[in-house]
Amino acid sequence: MVSYIEDHIPKTTPFNRRPALPMTATTITIHNTGNPSSSAKNERTWLTNQTNNRQASFHIVVDEHGAIECLPLNENAWHSGDGNGSTSGNRTSIGIEICESGDYAKTLENAAQLVANMLNQRGWGVDRLRRHYDWNGKVCPRLMHSGGTWEGWVTFKAMVAAKLQPPKEEVEDKLVLTNNQWEQLGAAVQSLLDKGVINDKTWVDKIKSKKLTLSEISFLNTIVLSRK
Repeated sequence: MVSYIEDHIPKTTPFNRRPALPMTATTITIHNTGNPSSSAKNERTWLTNQTNNRQASFHIVVDEHGAIECLPLNENAWHSGDGNGSTSGNRTSIGIEICESGDYAKTLENAAQLVANMLNQRGWGVDRLRRHYDWNGKVCPRLMHSGGTWEGWVTFKAMVAAKLQPPKEEVEDKLVLTNNQWEQLGAAVQSLLDKGVINDKTWVDKIKSKKLTLSEISFLNTIVLSRK
């Protein structure tokens, strides 16, 4: 679980960094901060620093410790460098800054998990991910550029895709039978219980509630065979 803090900058922040224009996001854009010594906390502080004279802003910043939401996700931010058009990244995409400081492997892990969570919440796949580069050609996220091959980007998307897979439930171990088959199985196991071949009534209860698994029935079969 990635630590997630909401710390929105005020609408009165200078240089219109929080324009508060309504946004229904259709993609998520990934950036690197471009600052090898800055943390998520530092990046959030910089947005309201009086010496900051840039308009650029972003929605979320993530580092090795967690993520900070700096602008509401239903408002736009100035992060993609492609203007104010209705289809621009600035007006349609959630901007996520990945810090470059500290344990970068852990930061990437946090970022991948965060993005996977966001995609899952929206019913999206990794096809909804964008690089800053995709909007205006800037080499960003720069640490995924890999000398022009963008291998780091491919790897990051693969990390996210792996986390999109739902937690492995015991689907493969689930015993799927018709109602009639459950009844037949229940009668057979009850007979074994009555004959003293088995002595644990839990088996019958599990069958009645249709919660017996494939591995359990395999184990039960081993018990029965060993006692014949």
